[in-house]
Amino acid sequence: MASSSNRTTVDVFAEPTRRVSGGWVAAFALAWFGVWMAQLTPVQLLLPAQIQAELRTTDWVQNVLAFGVISGISALCAIVAFPVTGALSDRTTSRFGRRRPWIAAGALLFALSLLLLGTQHTLVGIGVFWSLAIIGFCVLTAALTATISDQVPVGQRGTVSGWLSAPQAIGIIAGILLVTMLSLGTFLGYAVVAILLLVLVVPFLLRPDAVLRPDQREPWTLRGMLDSLWISPRQYPDFGWTLLSRVLVNFGNAFGTSLLLYFLEFGLGDKNAEDDLVIAVLVYMVFVIIAALTLGRLSDALGRRKSFVFLSSTLQAVAALLLAFVPTFATTLVAAGLLGLGYGCFLAVDQALATQVLPDPETRGKDLGIMNIATAVPQAAAPLLGALMVFVAGFTGLFLMAGVFAFAGALAVAKVRSVR
Repeated sequence: MASSSNRTTVDVFAEPTRRVSGGWVAAFALAWFGVWMAQLTPVQLLLPAQIQAELRTTDWVQNVLAFGVISGISALCAIVAFPVTGALSDRTTSRFGRRRPWIAAGALLFALSLLLLGTQHTLVGIGVFWSLAIIGFCVLTAALTATISDQVPVGQRGTVSGWLSAPQAIGIIAGILLVTMLSLGTFLGYAVVAILLLVLVVPFLLRPDAVLRPDQREPWTLRGMLDSLWISPRQYPDFGWTLLSRVLVNFGNAFGTSLLLYFLEFGLGDKNAEDDLVIAVLVYMVFVIIAALTLGRLSDALGRRKSFVFLSSTLQAVAALLLAFVPTFATTLVAAGLLGLGYGCFLAVDQALATQVLPDPETRGKDLGIMNIATAVPQAAAPLLGALMVFVAGFTGLFLMAGVFAFAGALAVAKVRSVR
């Protein structure tokens, strides 16, 4: 391990103390806006429509199961891609820095895969290129997330993480409106979000990134890298509890939102399900944006993380229980607001919390890559698992499960000791 007395080593590995500028935050937010638009517009609109067109059936169960299988395969890719590419970025000695080459490569792979995905007319082809797109997404975001720990001081991380989270809501609204209002269709829809991804990532690539010298890293071995992917929860309990909390809360949120259209149409018998879904999504997203930008900053000001994460998880649990026991459209709108408020707060503050429980400053990319699995996998696996739960226990069972997962996440984060 390199000596901490070396000035460049300190620049690379030490906790940052200088606040990042408004220009840095703006470029960071733009990059995430492009990322979320490129990832969530397919998930919410383009990919389900493409799968339904290939299946040629209106049976929602078959469509959801096919979507779930493809999402599940892509989730397996994410489980490998996130930590491995994060670990590789930790060791990169390019003159352009550790993270920028991976951000650029990930963006290119992501965009190209989306373009080719738009040309597919078989479920196998759709599955292959969506999985490649997710690998590109993982490469890009593993490196992009690591820049928070690399460059942002602890007292600013809630604010900056809010600008990672709020673009998620803005990106999905912008992407869906862009595709639907311009009637772009499948191929052009994928093409537009792919191009916008590349354009919006470029400003962040122009920001400086600290360079790691070859003599500042330990010799690489395959066994060593594989061993590093396991982080003992006994040795690093706060990392383990934070990871578990993130898995549980993201599953809870995904169970509560991923089948909302089918809940409105088949659970409530809503004849205007698609239009009402847009209203519910807008309510949800507005509260996500408000919570991410205000509560992340407030957690910085108060120097507290756990209480915010606990509150956000509890709010999502309450929203899910409302949907389970009072299944009306009016309740759905209230629940959408509570889910958005809880999840927006969780996205910003939990991301800041995660950066404060990392085991080793030299492996930030790999460790945050493992944390990112806890966000991506629940989103990918929830449609299939949720559909199975609806089969077994109806939508009431689905929302009860969402509430239990969210509240269990609140209990898990309460176990973290090293962060207030």
